[in-house]
Amino acid sequence: MSSPSHVADTPITHRDQLVEVLASGEKPKADWRIGTEHEKFGFRLDDLRPPTFDGPKGIEALLTGLTRFGWEAVQEHGHTIALLKDNASVTLEPAGQLELSGAPLDTIHQTCVEVGTHLKEVKTVADELGLGFLGMGFQPKWRRDEMPWMPKGRYRIMRAYMPKVGDLGLDMMTRTCTVQVNLDYSSEADMVKKFRVSLALQPIATALFADSPFTEGKPNGYLSYRSHIWTDTDPDRTGMLDFVFEDGFGYERYVDYLLDVPMYFSYRGGEYIDASGKSFRKFMQGELDVLPGALPTLRDWSDHMTTAFPEVRLKKFLEMRGADGGPWNRLCALPAFWVGLLYDQTALDAAWDLVKDFSMAERNTLRDHVPKLGLHVPFRNGTLRDLAREALKISVEGLRRRAALNSQGVDETRFLDPAIEIVERGQTAAERKLELFHGAWNGDIDRVFREFAY
Repeated sequence: MSSPSHVADTPITHRDQLVEVLASGEKPKADWRIGTEHEKFGFRLDDLRPPTFDGPKGIEALLTGLTRFGWEAVQEHGHTIALLKDNASVTLEPAGQLELSGAPLDTIHQTCVEVGTHLKEVKTVADELGLGFLGMGFQPKWRRDEMPWMPKGRYRIMRAYMPKVGDLGLDMMTRTCTVQVNLDYSSEADMVKKFRVSLALQPIATALFADSPFTEGKPNGYLSYRSHIWTDTDPDRTGMLDFVFEDGFGYERYVDYLLDVPMYFSYRGGEYIDASGKSFRKFMQGELDVLPGALPTLRDWSDHMTTAFPEVRLKKFLEMRGADGGPWNRLCALPAFWVGLLYDQTALDAAWDLVKDFSMAERNTLRDHVPKLGLHVPFRNGTLRDLAREALKISVEGLRRRAALNSQGVDETRFLDPAIEIVERGQTAAERKLELFHGAWNGDIDRVFREFAY
């Protein structure tokens, strides 16, 4: 989840300004970039518990230790709560899950170097503190009430609001980790096509990267419990956004959607003002009771855009949000999958041909069933696995045509190998862990921390 926006405090006086924010994301193809974000669970090596924020072996000590690698500390009320360097950031999710928000990069090769470098830096400091890190979609061992809370103002507001709108929002905040990729568009029409393709195919990403089959040390009946959690978090700001597929969809329609998403807060004078459940439309009319007479600024709007959590999110780029966190190679595979589909026009056209006749009911059925069934969700005359195989073929060809080569002359297709292997074996990471749990691990969930830590 984002830290306060650094957008200027320009007052918003007209809805057209909000539309222009989205339109300002348009870039020529030569300027398209790849931004990859991933989260991971920290744990203490001695007892496997998540580290608290403070203390000599806490999360703040880890962040402070990372400054030796050139990261600049970001403070909130005297606490180090984030790091910045070279258009990238390291931030904290509510229970201390560590997130790398990568810089906008040209190739997946660079993405993998960035991720690998970050994980090496984290391990260097974590080893000194007696900490480890695990990439999965859901905390496999600890209860919600055993998770720590980070001292960030927006989380205090969200923590109080979440139970009012869903049963699993606090689990989303404290016990989930994801990997996502942020991609560009060249025009409104290009954005619309990419938005539709990525929404329709998001269940494939959820299935391919499913890795959250345990809750409190036991199988939970899901392959991606993280994905299930989003179905009972907050219906006002989650879901498949069926309106994206309606005729006439564009920037204006998405702005209208965001205006109907209830607020969480306004960040003023270094403080988070609780506006949870209130209307941004009323804010634009100067009628927000917690800030009487005040008008929102573009920074308020930028912050508000980060508080909608659909399967694909539009800001000044498109965010693919459907995948569980995982190991290093899958952190590279997710951006490779979407770049192959969306950054080559022939591949984008083929992907649209694959999904354009999906009905709304079919799209939502895939979304509804993929958390439990993964690649085994029935679809037409086959399963989601068949659809995933077709999508991966399109992505491979898209990456091949992109021809982004590393110093050895190798293209980006190799980063799809983990996803291709999952489809060919018909076994997700979640199913592999369940097999180990019921077999070699003899029901001991602690083994996951030892065998799958970074």
